[in-house]
Amino acid sequence: MRMKIALGILVLCLISCQTRGTQKKSDHFDGDKYFNPTLNTKKSVSFFTVFKMFRESRAKWPTNVKNKTTPNLNLKIKKNEVAITFINHATFLIQLNGINILTDPIWSDRASPISWVGPKRVRKPGVKFEELPKIDLILISHNHYDHLDIDTLKKLDKRFSPKVFVPIGDKDLINSIGIKNVLEFDWWNRSTVNSDTIVSFTPTQHGSARGLFDQNKSLWGSYYIKQGDRSIYFGGDAGYSTHYLEIYKRLGAPDIAILGIGAYRPRWFMKPIHMNPSEAIIAHKDLKAAVSIGMHFGTFQMSSESIDQPKADLVKYLEKEGVDKNRFITLNEGETRLFTSIDLEKSRTK
Repeated sequence: MRMKIALGILVLCLISCQTRGTQKKSDHFDGDKYFNPTLNTKKSVSFFTVFKMFRESRAKWPTNVKNKTTPNLNLKIKKNEVAITFINHATFLIQLNGINILTDPIWSDRASPISWVGPKRVRKPGVKFEELPKIDLILISHNHYDHLDIDTLKKLDKRFSPKVFVPIGDKDLINSIGIKNVLEFDWWNRSTVNSDTIVSFTPTQHGSARGLFDQNKSLWGSYYIKQGDRSIYFGGDAGYSTHYLEIYKRLGAPDIAILGIGAYRPRWFMKPIHMNPSEAIIAHKDLKAAVSIGMHFGTFQMSSESIDQPKADLVKYLEKEGVDKNRFITLNEGETRLFTSIDLEKSRTK
């Protein structure tokens, strides 16, 4: 099995990607590649490092997990209300007044460009594709296969023709599959989506690649959505760093922060790029979010922890840190949660 995984990684690494840096040098772009200013190295992850990581012992995941929750997608969203539906992994449906947003959508069976190898889902998406409401906007945090899924994007474009926001360096890839309504973002760029909705692209500590020769040729990041009195932060993939405090200082405390809590072991490999639940709680505090929602767990086995460990560790560390369990929650796949102004104000006082 491990040889099959290693072979699959090699195949993935040999697939090149149409991504190029197209901006001037900056504190996160050296003229050729993007880098994390919060880390003391610009070194890319090598194939051999990835192979070493996969050789470590891994908890056994089930091969088929049934979803237990039925989504509620037909809510009438009033002004200053937000409905959040957890679909799977880092895919959320964010419903605001007059606009529906999908984050890092993936409905494919594998987070991979090939059908016979790569992380395979152990549960179906919490929302059937054909049951989606009209999608107005798609937010892509970076180009890893579990976050930028070509087949899903093609289907969404064919059905809804939504706007697609991507980090700088990924527009050519999206255009190459026939999607034209694409906007690229550098950190701190923002776009007015409609009369009262603004989306800003914000920093994270992570990386990018779809092959051996394109590591960090495109950027990575997170999104801060503001509509009226409501604000939602979608954290993408990220290791813990000072960028959460910077986002708070520049844009204010989000009402809802969606933060990664899974794919964090082994720590020697994952720490720079994926938070564990303890670090996610620190990020929640840095952002001063009213409510945080955990993501990036329970669908694709991409690391060595067990399928249930992220949620269990989150509960343990919330108690240890004295954070109210209702301030940092997880949703079941397919679960919809409506947040009203009253709900969010109550959360801030807990």
